[in-house]
Amino acid sequence: MSAVTIAPVKGMNDLLPAEAPRWQFLERVTRELLHAYGYDEMRVPVVEHTDLFKRAIGEYTDVVEKEMYSFTDKGGEALTLRPEATAGMVRAVISNGMLRGARHKLWCVGPMFRHEKPQKGRFRQFHQIDVEAIGFAGPDIDAELIALTAAFWRRLGIGRVTLHLNSLGTAEARRAYREHLTGYLRAHRGDLDEDSLRRLEGNPLRILDSKNPAMQALIAGAPSLPEHLDAESRAHFVELQAMLQALGIGFELNPRLVRGLDYYSRTVFEWTTEALGAQDAVCSGGRYDGLVTQLGGEATPAIGFAMGMERVVALLEQGAAAPPAVAADVFLVAQGEAAARAMLPLAEALRGALPGRRIEANLGGGNFKAQFRRADRSGAPLALVLGEDELTRGVAQLKPLREGAGAPQEISLATAATAVARWFDDQPCGVGEQRP
Repeated sequence: MSAVTIAPVKGMNDLLPAEAPRWQFLERVTRELLHAYGYDEMRVPVVEHTDLFKRAIGEYTDVVEKEMYSFTDKGGEALTLRPEATAGMVRAVISNGMLRGARHKLWCVGPMFRHEKPQKGRFRQFHQIDVEAIGFAGPDIDAELIALTAAFWRRLGIGRVTLHLNSLGTAEARRAYREHLTGYLRAHRGDLDEDSLRRLEGNPLRILDSKNPAMQALIAGAPSLPEHLDAESRAHFVELQAMLQALGIGFELNPRLVRGLDYYSRTVFEWTTEALGAQDAVCSGGRYDGLVTQLGGEATPAIGFAMGMERVVALLEQGAAAPPAVAADVFLVAQGEAAARAMLPLAEALRGALPGRRIEANLGGGNFKAQFRRADRSGAPLALVLGEDELTRGVAQLKPLREGAGAPQEISLATAATAVARWFDDQPCGVGEQRP
């Protein structure tokens, strides 16, 4: 009887080697760009106390009510796999004593978990780039953070994205607006769908974010949030728009953009695309000036965004800037037992002397023909051939594998690394180009 194959957990996908280059390309651009903007990497746990997300995100949100992976551990503690990163980042800043009037520009990257219906662009384990600026109050940081997201699209070669912008005002202004909205929705209770009825008393603003086509006429007639902004939030929002215009960043004002998490205040924004079907949001964020206090810290303004990596990679697959395929730089071929034993020390010496170069050695034996087929499949432009005769004479054959890369030559084993480095230096542009 054959063993039963174990399938992956639904909605949690493997990343295969052929797919990895685009992810590595995105991660490399992320690190370079965030460094250029003055952000420092931070790493926080994947598991947090369940109460953290209830307090931060809101008990009447879909995330907390229906989507979190929560459990009681062997010590009796209620824990949750993180559904998003902002709450954990803020918790870490507070619990590590990083506030005290300080300002921080931080980022992290990693997996998040939500029990959603798996579909294109939406998975139960997904990955986000999360960026937070803590301790900054003015609209200038809002503008710079949005400029950073725009720079992502330029660096990645991604077009067909649109910036949507709104302001939710302060918590006090939003409470006043909520009363107007709730009154309007109660008057149209018979037209509300099941989700909207459930949200009506706990989180009526989320009804404005409904994607149900049958709800759109009702939502269009609802009171407008921008009309109920407090004066300070209105001035903040006007100045932000002026800064974005000065930066040359186009945007669409969207009074129905409320975001799905309760901690947002004032500026909220979202980048969308028509290239991914129904799952159109690729980057979302906003200000959360009250969250630090809500989680037990001193009053501290903050703003951040999260970018869904699976969706960005899907855009890269549609023809944006593609990274080069992963290939070896040098492939070592050996014939004979003594040459095979000498090959591994030679490969180690090359790796030590040529950092950044990918050195692959033939493993598992095989005649010269089979080994050169493996060398060709590796993508390497250069083979280093070691036979019994070469080993006896202390030399190796340096054999170019690509057209126009020069003629074979014999090199000394004692200076093999220098000879290989010189060979790459002598190649025309694009042949054996050093990987970042």
